[in-house]
Amino acid sequence: MPSGYISKDKRIPLTELAARISDGASVALGGSFLHRGPFALVRELIRQNRRNLEIIKQSPGYDIDILCRAGVASRARAGIVAMEGNFGLAPWYRKAVETTTLELEEHACASLTAGLRAAAFGVPFQPCGGLHGSALPALNGWQKIEDPYGSGQTVFVIPAIRPDYAVIHANEVDAAGNVRIFGTSHWDRIMSRAANRVLVVAERCVDTQTFVDSPETTLIPFFMVEAVSICPHGAWPGSNFPDYEINYPAVEAYLENSDEALRRHLENAPEMAIEGNRSEVHG
Repeated sequence: MPSGYISKDKRIPLTELAARISDGASVALGGSFLHRGPFALVRELIRQNRRNLEIIKQSPGYDIDILCRAGVASRARAGIVAMEGNFGLAPWYRKAVETTTLELEEHACASLTAGLRAAAFGVPFQPCGGLHGSALPALNGWQKIEDPYGSGQTVFVIPAIRPDYAVIHANEVDAAGNVRIFGTSHWDRIMSRAANRVLVVAERCVDTQTFVDSPETTLIPFFMVEAVSICPHGAWPGSNFPDYEINYPAVEAYLENSDEALRRHLENAPEMAIEGNRSEVHG
């Protein structure tokens, strides 16, 4: 982004950011397990009573679990799903799969990444190694092709996966929508390149000059981003390196099996304290 460039201010409240995602949309969620997920927006989708969303993520956990618990998600393309070692499997996600209220296209993390890469690169499929001997290709109808260069080897190819939205949680953005993440970016970069539209929730807004001074730290450039919302502690109850760690008591409280526990969890989330980011919790 050249010095002195003027772009429109893309900052909007969290409620408006979530409202851009319509019922039935496919949504790729950034982060991994309990780390730097766009959890504030996930909770806002619940408050807005969204329905029939498809969730796409290599390693979801809390995010897909709470969306299944609230009846928001009806389909998923996912790799490993868990609440991490302290809490085991994702219970409401597991129940949704077992009762077929969630239609699952099961992936390895590598195969889902291959599908996203195909979309990002503008090709219909992407080769993926490591699938020979797995039941996943037969389960999903993935095709196998022979090496056209004559080695005699075969490789499975994954169809392109193009989400309607990628939703990313970032450490910093500027008003124009440049995005910076500290620590590992997980699969956020490829998600942002594969999706039709990119929405970002960030801990804070910084001056554009910091991106001009350090362009190599820009994970997603402003021209790829549709809108951003500033939401400190938006990855709660997960972590956001280096700002805060996982809030283990909050995760434990969320896992209590009662409607009241879910309502309390939604009402006590950090975004509810931010003016303009509040909406009613649906029963």
